[in-house]
Amino acid sequence: MDHHAINDEALDTIFRSARTQNKWLDQPVSTALLMAVYDLMRFGPTSANCSPARIIFAVSHEAKEKLAKSCSPGNAPKVRAAPATAIIGYDLDFAARLPHLFPHNQDAKNWFTDPAMEQVTAFRNGTLQGAYFIIAARALGLDCGPMSGFNNDAVDRDFFAGTRIKSNFICSVGYGDPSGVFARSPRLTFDEACKIA
Repeated sequence: MDHHAINDEALDTIFRSARTQNKWLDQPVSTALLMAVYDLMRFGPTSANCSPARIIFAVSHEAKEKLAKSCSPGNAPKVRAAPATAIIGYDLDFAARLPHLFPHNQDAKNWFTDPAMEQVTAFRNGTLQGAYFIIAARALGLDCGPMSGFNNDAVDRDFFAGTRIKSNFICSVGYGDPSGVFARSPRLTFDEACKIA
């Protein structure tokens, strides 16, 4: 298989020019496009292909209001204005699907019988999938507004009741209003953040 780097325009779309959105244009996002984002993000790697991420898209007025009431005062208006906000959770029962998802080893389900291992695996890999979600959404032409300012327990009660799914973070998606974008904040240089050993 030939390996080719994507071009600079694609890198700008996904990383360099992409910005966290705070205001949204009044333009809907279709269910087909949300499905396409998931269909792309699901190919990102996870431990033993465990794929613990579970997503609820708050699109209806009722769902947005229910989510907004659990958000911080600064985030609630963003949820109300965005055409869709993804509640990105992780399923602590992910191991039940391993016989299907990781058929190479039919014993893989038993690797996660320890609750601590179950928790850290679900959270780590669900977070990875949340990052894949942002990359996939940007790659398909959507803007993103990821947020962590909300009451996780309340969101879990309102959206994941009766399951072992826990909310991780939320991410509004749609078409951003450039007037709501802040000036680009600094990033650490390679030498500040990395070492080669």
